[in-house]
Amino acid sequence: MTAASKCAHDWPAFIRANTLVMSPPLVPEISLHLAEESLPIWRKTEEELGAINVPPPYWAFAWAGGQALARHLLDHPALMAGRDVLDLGAGSGLTAIAAMKAGARSVLAADIDAVALAACALNAEANTVAIATTADDLLAAPPDERFTVILVGDVFYERELAERVLAFIETAARNGARVLIGDPGRSYFPRDRFTQLAEHRVPVTRELEDAEIKRTAVWQLAPSA
Repeated sequence: MTAASKCAHDWPAFIRANTLVMSPPLVPEISLHLAEESLPIWRKTEEELGAINVPPPYWAFAWAGGQALARHLLDHPALMAGRDVLDLGAGSGLTAIAAMKAGARSVLAADIDAVALAACALNAEANTVAIATTADDLLAAPPDERFTVILVGDVFYERELAERVLAFIETAARNGARVLIGDPGRSYFPRDRFTQLAEHRVPVTRELEDAEIKRTAVWQLAPSA
């Protein structure tokens, strides 16, 4: 086994070696393993992990939608109190951690990227909260009705993914779940299907975004007829 392939399978070591523990601008209460710059970790992921089809390191950044949603949860803990929560496309685990800090009974962080789930575990440990994780593609099956809250932070950037997420969360909402979204105006976010709850100005980096401040809203999905 080469050094690169060994590192590729030791996700916590890879994460620790390529990130710093820091707080997102909008959510100083939470500490995450984040990349200080975007280009080096993107290149390293391609070079060391691309051969085994590891996705890009989305988990290494606190995206605007996730920051806004996490801020909203911390500011409105009654939304989470005693709830069983599902965080779809968890990435770094930012919103999952915020949900636990806000008083959720349990949180399941779902992401099909194994490295992201390792980041979720490390970040939960850094914030002294416990979250469960799964790599299962939950969008391939009906929503589990034990989850009374579903969180979705910044996933409407790709058409096929957006369509699958929308179908899943609309079913969940019809079944009685509260669905909360954080989105900074991604191309495939169907805002006409949602009610806006809050708006935040989120500091971001031009390495990843088209502006230094992203106006980012928190939305709730109403059950469709």
